[in-house]
Amino acid sequence: MQQLKRYQLSTLVNRLLETEKPVPLEFLINGQFLRTSLDEFLTQNGISAETTLSVEYVKALVPPLFVSSYEHDDWVSSLDVLSQGSRPAQWAGERAGAVSQRILTGSYDGLLRVWNMSNDVVATGQGHTAAVKAAKFISPQQVVSSGVDRTLRLWKFDDAEAAGTGSLTPTMELYGHRAAVENLAVHAPSSRILSASSDHSVGLWSTKKSEAPAAPETLLPSNKRRKLSSSAKASPQRGSLSMLQGHQSQVADVCFDERDPTVAYSASWDHSVKTWDLTTSACVDTRTTAQSLFSICHLPEAGLLATGTSARHITLIDPRVDARTVSAMTLRGHMNAVVSLARDPSSSYQIVSGSHDGTCRIWDIRSARQEATDRVGEAVYVIDRESAKGKPRSAVGEGVKVFGVQWDPEVGIVSGGEDKRVQINKGSS
Repeated sequence: MQQLKRYQLSTLVNRLLETEKPVPLEFLINGQFLRTSLDEFLTQNGISAETTLSVEYVKALVPPLFVSSYEHDDWVSSLDVLSQGSRPAQWAGERAGAVSQRILTGSYDGLLRVWNMSNDVVATGQGHTAAVKAAKFISPQQVVSSGVDRTLRLWKFDDAEAAGTGSLTPTMELYGHRAAVENLAVHAPSSRILSASSDHSVGLWSTKKSEAPAAPETLLPSNKRRKLSSSAKASPQRGSLSMLQGHQSQVADVCFDERDPTVAYSASWDHSVKTWDLTTSACVDTRTTAQSLFSICHLPEAGLLATGTSARHITLIDPRVDARTVSAMTLRGHMNAVVSLARDPSSSYQIVSGSHDGTCRIWDIRSARQEATDRVGEAVYVIDRESAKGKPRSAVGEGVKVFGVQWDPEVGIVSGGEDKRVQINKGSS
């Protein structure tokens, strides 16, 4: 029995369960995946062969296969996914009705696009005067975007089946930042939006015109600039509820606490993660790392924050005030900066990362080994850019850098980047 490895154990358990069709299984022992024989695991972990082990089996992650790609005219900076099982549809509840699968993209050509699953652009949003850096669904009928033009813009989305028959209509322009707005986070139930900006600040905004204060006059575009704007007609202009100050360099990413929307986390080039109390606009905690941070994702079940770094790895940070160490684990494998992170909607332990090395990588934080000073994890799967197949591979991802990634329970893993394409990968069920 001690010589058994994962495959043999999986076969044995399937026989015991009398499954009609064998289900690939993984095995957890003391919180670690079995990657060797049982005998080797016991030896490596200093466990006696006489010890009774508690072994947990879980369904193995299916390799994510290439499904499709959607070509753009310029780099794809950001994307989001709408489906019946997506967060925006869940927030909307019964009001959402039947939700069709859609992909929202923001591009360096300044346009927003909503795609159907037949590779057709259903709607196009024209309003930003420079590159779009972030785009999110707030609900199945509402979108927010931000960009190099320092603004956030809210849009009404009217869906349609045929190409070009839907619409994105501007409903509000938000002013308050003094530099590019790099990333966004949304929480529809509280009508709140968070923004991360190159001006070193985090913005807090309302999706409701009646709740939003007037826009700062000094930051509004001149009449001449408005006339030259590509917006079909002027939409209401509003300001922020609060501008959160404290970072010493560009704020790269921001997220809400998954369990408490009055708490937010921000990641910055100044090497720090800050925790914010949104009710008071106060920074309540700062965790400082050794590298610039480019992305952030909350893992509430594990009590951790995943942060993508300039040093090519992902640092898992414990944000609790009484935490004795900043880094709880390090995920290694990327060859360039990690600029985007997303949770697996069906697992408390898995995340996907997008990197300038031209890959997305899937991680399970239970799969780790203890090294001298840290717990270290390795990727479960690596997703390459389909556009780079058959071409010499660059370690730094030249020409195929990934800028954004999302994980949807129905559509799969969706990523976009420097190759001007959105790519969909999904595990076969």
